Amino acid sequence: MDKALLEATAAALVAPGKGILAADESNGTMTKRLEGVGVESSEEARRAYRANLFATPGCESAVSGVILYDETIRQSMDDGTPIPDYLNSRGIFPGIKVDTGTVDLDGCPDEKVTKGIEAEPENGWADLGTRCAEYFAMGARFAKWRAVIKITSDGAGGRGDLPSGTCISANADALARYAVICQENGLVPIIEPEVLMDGDHMQDVCFVVTQDVLKATYAQCEVQGVHLPGTLLKPNMIIRGNDDTIDIRKTRQDVADETVHCLNRSVPIEVGGVVFLSGGQSDEEATDHLNLMNAMDVEHPWQLSYSYGRALQAAALKSWAEEGAEASQAAFAHRAKMNSLARSGDWDISLE
Repeated sequence: MDKALLEATAAALVAPGKGILAADESNGTMTKRLEGVGVESSEEARRAYRANLFATPGCESAVSGVILYDETIRQSMDDGTPIPDYLNSRGIFPGIKVDTGTVDLDGCPDEKVTKGIEAEPENGWADLGTRCAEYFAMGARFAKWRAVIKITSDGAGGRGDLPSGTCISANADALARYAVICQENGLVPIIEPEVLMDGDHMQDVCFVVTQDVLKATYAQCEVQGVHLPGTLLKPNMIIRGNDDTIDIRKTRQDVADETVHCLNRSVPIEVGGVVFLSGGQSDEEATDHLNLMNAMDVEHPWQLSYSYGRALQAAALKSWAEEGAEASQAAFAHRAKMNSLARSGDWDISLE
């Protein structure tokens, strides 16, 4: 394990003014996104859209890395340059999604655990160590693994039966195992334990569950020997469930305050940086929340950055389908610039 290299890569990924583009949608998810804007999905359509996005002039000023899917890392730009080589030439780190999805968790109805460490011959996947070594050779320098944690409410705004302790433990163990394997193969692991916004739970419940999940995850990282300065955390923000109709008093400033408070209680200061997921937030909402956190009159223990998917791509995809390549790049460049400003607390709604 080259700890110095891992730390340097993690630091570069959260350099001031920069964040990560999550372009790692599976083929199934990307098909839904394309069909949602009236485009028939195919390997070439997926390649063409993403290649155009990556070629956006000047995007390297706001994008430090791009998370790719297995199909995409093997594809090329329009001129035949392999996508990882092209990104590296722009000073953008190629990354790779290495989990292979979720499966039902035995004995825990309606809960999932993420898979991808063991080989899956029936799906054509080698074991994680083998795949990480191959991705590193192809130019990737970081990876991502997503766990999904579901909350249920008791109907009175409190926490229901989910998540179970078994679900939290199983996913924490998998995240730590993944992180060690990545680091042994030269890849900075992004640890993503996502507490879903689905449901009618209140913001306070999201706080408690997120805290429990993060503490369990880092306890496992310590047990398994993960080198924390050579990792990044990709957490959810502390937001009420999207079906909640009770918690109407919470403001965006409340979200920023509670998110920072939760991280301070749950995340070791040695972690290399924090790159938030946007979850079910709107483009502008995700930018505003990040901006409010970075505008606080305190020095955070970590760089607070972004690893956004839809919040960076939604407008670009719609423009690509309706107006063409240049309009798509303009839409992406705008959203990247807005989030770059949010990294230093300098974004304002008037800039939209």
